[in-house]
Formats: sequence, C-alpha cells, structure tokens
Amino acid sequence: MAKPKESEKLQRSVNLAIQETAENSKQVELSFSSEEPYRRFFGDEILDHSEGCVDLSRLNDIGVVLFNHDRDKVIGKVINARVEESRGKATIEFDDDDFSANIKKKVDSGTLKAVSVGYLVKEWEEVKKGKTSADGRFKGECVVAKKWLPYEISIVSVPADSTVGVGRTMEEETQEEAQEQAQETKANLLGIYEKQLAINQKLYGGK
Repeated sequence: MAKPKESEKLQRSVNLAIQETAENSKQVELSFSSEEPYRRFFGDEILDHSEGCVDLSRLNDIGVVLFNHDRDKVIGKVINARVEESRGKATIEFDDDDFSANIKKKVDSGTLKAVSVGYLVKEWEEVKKGKTSADGRFKGECVVAKKWLPYEISIVSVPADSTVGVGRTMEEETQEEAQEQAQETKANLLGIYEKQLAINQKLYGGK
C-alpha cells in the first residue's frame, strides 16, 4: 500500500445532515467527518477521532465555511467545532449576503446534500493487511490519520471522487497523463523500429 504524504492538503465528503439551532435561523449543526473508512488511491483512509488526534484550533479560531472549497466564496463562519461520538461536528452560521443566503436556501430545500472538509494530516499509521492498529481499534489494510487538522468546511455541489486520489492536484494528474502518453509513444516507436529491423534482415540477410 502506498503511504500518503504528511502535511498534504486533503479533502473528503460526507452526506449533509444538518439541524437548525433554535436560537438563530442562520445557524445550523452539521457533521463533517467520521471514522468510516474512505477509499483513496492509496487504499482505505481512516480519520482517528480519539482524544488528542484532531486539532480543532484552526476551525475554532478562524474557521470559515466555503462553497465548493473556493476561497473566494466564503458563505459563513464556524461558531464551534468539536468531536462527539467519534464524529467531527460543528455549529456554523451563514452570512447575510445574497449568495450565502441562496446557498442556505438550497441546503434547506435539499438541493445541496453534501459537506466536505479540507484537512492536513501530520502523522499517519500504516496498518498492514491482517494486522490491527497500535491501539487495537482499526483492522488493516488501511492508513490511519493519527494527527490531523481540519482547516475549512465546505458545502459542495458535487462530492469529490475519492477514486481519483485525495490531495492529488490537477497538475499532478496532467503530469501523469503526459507520462502515460510518452510511454505509449515510446512503445509505438519501438514497434516501428522492430518492424523495420525485421524488413532489413529479410532484404539484406541480417547484414
């Protein structure tokens, strides 16, 4: 199993389950993470929610709510982030501008149904197939985020495709495509060379 890089920006999406707070109609409670295995290009990823594993300081100090992870589309702020029952939960408040209010309406109507969290993993534990994690909680084959920091929450229109690979940028994917094309071109040229070599051997008797 390929081990993901540490301190790499990652994202994962979950179904949006929200509940308005009684005090403020702009505020909602939502769950943004869990310990459910999440399939990545490197295998199953698990976010450990045990005490000391999740650093919520960024969300609680300056946490914002974005639309589709777009830094230019801030639609609200994080009022409170916490861990409850092995899940990351937050109280968020939508802003008053027209765009933010429209996103809130789409959430209320059920048009937008997913929330995604952006986070950094500072420490991984790799659990091999047939083994268990050091604390005995998770069975391999998987990688467990033992120290991780969520830094933003997004309401998303289309959840990220986990099979593409979390943390893989468009530039990285383009580079991989270019490498594949180069290998294909090399194979084609080699095939042409081998055919010409066979023709030359027939014509000139191997000379």
